[in-house]
Amino acid sequence: MPDTGAFVEVHRRAGRDILVLTGRRIVLGRDPDSDVVLTDDHAVSRVHAVLEPIGSGWCVRDLGSANGTTVNGERIWAERRLATGDEIRVGRSLLVFREEASVSGSATERIMPPPSLTARERDVLIALCRPLLAADMFTAPASTRQIADALLVSEAAVRQHLARLYDKFGVYEGEGHPQMRLANQAISRGAVRLADLRAT
Repeated sequence: MPDTGAFVEVHRRAGRDILVLTGRRIVLGRDPDSDVVLTDDHAVSRVHAVLEPIGSGWCVRDLGSANGTTVNGERIWAERRLATGDEIRVGRSLLVFREEASVSGSATERIMPPPSLTARERDVLIALCRPLLAADMFTAPASTRQIADALLVSEAAVRQHLARLYDKFGVYEGEGHPQMRLANQAISRGAVRLADLRAT
C-alpha cells in the first residue's frame, strides 16, 4: 500500500525506532506476530492495541489490554483519532504519532528540533521527565516540589524555569496538564533522551 505520510516513533529502553504507516492496521503487543513487538515490556498485553487508518487519518484503539492505553496521558475507552504529536503509552512503552503532510497535501510538516536551553533549564527538564523512565502506567512527571528537592533549589525558582520552558516549547499553561505536555514535548523533540534520564 502507498505511504500515507504518517509514522510512529517507538521509544524503547534501548533507543528509538521509526515505523512508517503504510495504510494497513498495525497491531501493538508482546505477541511475536505483532507489527510492533514489545517483548521487553511486561506491562504490555500479548495483543494490546491497534493503529488503524480512518478516512484520511489514523486512530488508536485498545484491544482489552490489562493495563489500558493512554493518549497524551488520558486513558482511552473507545477509538481515538490521532493528531500529529500525540503520545500513545502502552504498558511502559511510548509511541509518538507523526504526520508529515496535512490532509490537503500541502508542504511537509517538519519535526521541530528542540529549542536552545540553558544548563539549568535542561536540568529542570531532566528532573521533570525522570519519573517517566521506569514508571508504572499513568505515572505523571515530577511535581514542582519534587524538581525543587532534586535540584536543591526553591519551588519559586523551578516555577520561573518552567515558565520559560513552556514559552520555548509552545506549551500554554491554561490548556491543562502543562507539565505533562512539556515532558511529552521534551522527549518527542529530543531535548531529553533516555540516556539523560538513566544518569544518576
